[in-house]
Parts: sequence; C-alpha cells; structure tokens
Amino acid sequence: MSGEALTPISAIVTTFNEERHIGDCIRSLAWCDEIFVVDSFSTDRTAEVVQGLPRVTFIQRTYYGSASQKNWAMDQVKHDWILIFDADERCTPALQEEIQRLLAGKPAFDAYTIHRRCWFLGKVIRFSGWQHDSVVRLVRKGTARYPNRRVHADMKTRGPAPMLKNSMEHLMVDSLEEYIPRIMKYGYWGAAQSWREGKQSGFLQVAGRTCWRFFRTYILQGGILDGMHGLVFCMLQAFGTYVKWATLWGWRVNERRGLQPNLPPFDDDEKVWAGLEELEAASGAAR
Repeated sequence: MSGEALTPISAIVTTFNEERHIGDCIRSLAWCDEIFVVDSFSTDRTAEVVQGLPRVTFIQRTYYGSASQKNWAMDQVKHDWILIFDADERCTPALQEEIQRLLAGKPAFDAYTIHRRCWFLGKVIRFSGWQHDSVVRLVRKGTARYPNRRVHADMKTRGPAPMLKNSMEHLMVDSLEEYIPRIMKYGYWGAAQSWREGKQSGFLQVAGRTCWRFFRTYILQGGILDGMHGLVFCMLQAFGTYVKWATLWGWRVNERRGLQPNLPPFDDDEKVWAGLEELEAASGAAR
C-alpha cells in the first residue's frame, strides 16, 4: 500500500460471551482506523479482553437481534466506510489488502459482498451449500441497512454489491456443546419472527421443511462429500429448521387454548430502521 492514500474505515464487531474469539477477531482488524465493539452484556471475560485495546470503542447494548445491533452501530461510527464482522470471523491479510486497495481508489459501488470460509470442528465445510456462503459486509455509510428481522437478516443496499475476490474466515463451530444451544436459540428466534409475520405451521412445515433441508444440503448440495463432518453438520442444520417450525406449531396449538407465547424482545425504535424503505424500493427497482 506504499504511496497510496488510505481511506479511513470503521470496523463493527458484535459480541456476546466471545472471550475465546474476540481478541483474535480484533487483532485481524487492527489495521482499521476505528473498531466499534457492540456487546450484548456478556457474562464471561469478553469485556475484559476488549477494553484497553487500541482504537477500540466498547459499548454494551440490549440485544434485539443481529440486524438491530448492526444498524444501530452503523449510525454510531466515525468514518464513511464500514466493515462489519462477527466475533467468530477473521479478516485475512489478503482480504485486508484487497479492501485497502479498493478504498484507496474510487470504489465504483457503495457496498461489497465477502465470501466466508466456514469452519466446523476444525475443518472447512466444502459443500452442503456453505461453500457459497457470502454476506454484504463492506458498505458506505448511509447506503445499506439490515431489514427488521430478529434473525437471518440480509443487508439491503442502494445498488449492486459485487463480490470481493478474497474470503473471510468464519469459525462457525468449535464445539457441539456450545453450538447446539445456539441452534435452539436461533430456532426460537426464527419461530418468533414467523409468529410476528402471522405464519402457520403444520405437518408440511415441521416434517417437510426439516427433511427437505437435510436432503438438499446433504445430497443435492454435496454435504455427503465432507464425510462425518458433513453428515453431522447437515443434520444440525435440519435440526435447526425442525426447532423453528415445531416451536411455531406449538405456539399455534397453545393459541387455540388461550395461551400466548413468550416472545423475545424486538427493537421497535424507528431510528434503527430509518432509511430501510427507501433502500428496499431502490433494490426492487434495480431488479
């Protein structure tokens, strides 16, 4: 990068009980001019690890979902270009150099997509659909927004978001005793999102979607080629689908019995979702 003007960039990292991962994540982003960490009131040593690191701002905020955390954080950072990471992700030197070279010039777009290499128990998942896993994570401030969803929200952008050449590393699963409760949590959140959207659940959702998820990822998308890692991984993804739709089914059964579900809190602050309608309209017009 010698001789090239470096455009300042802010990195956003969201955390909850990530004492094992957060230090390495921040070190991989040490080249950024600002690192803005939004923690969901961790009960482990996450805060202790983060505080005192150079260029890091550490803020704690109630968790209403990844989309809410990241939208809120994008409004707080200093610089026009924003790079968004989760604590279990790593920026590689090659990705860093590509981003710096991109921003040193005149970027043709306001948002860029980054491929993620997914690691499961120490092995890269090469198939089951995750080989194509990519997320919009490099954006110009004010040109992108996450939709109002509790879980699995994809960034909406003002224009196209082309793929960068280099990947980030996603250390998705280190241990099953940690990952299985996470699947349960995501399934609960997914059920809550579907409840708010008025969706129903029955045999086709509970059995059909679960079986289809496994067949699609393990057979059609080649998860079988990843050996035992692929088998366990694809079964866990199908289990997450089952948890979501079975939970929603149970809530609908209880609704007819006069019982309401205990939903997680949602972020209804209009400021967090400001600008989303315009971006969705622009995205629809582009298609």
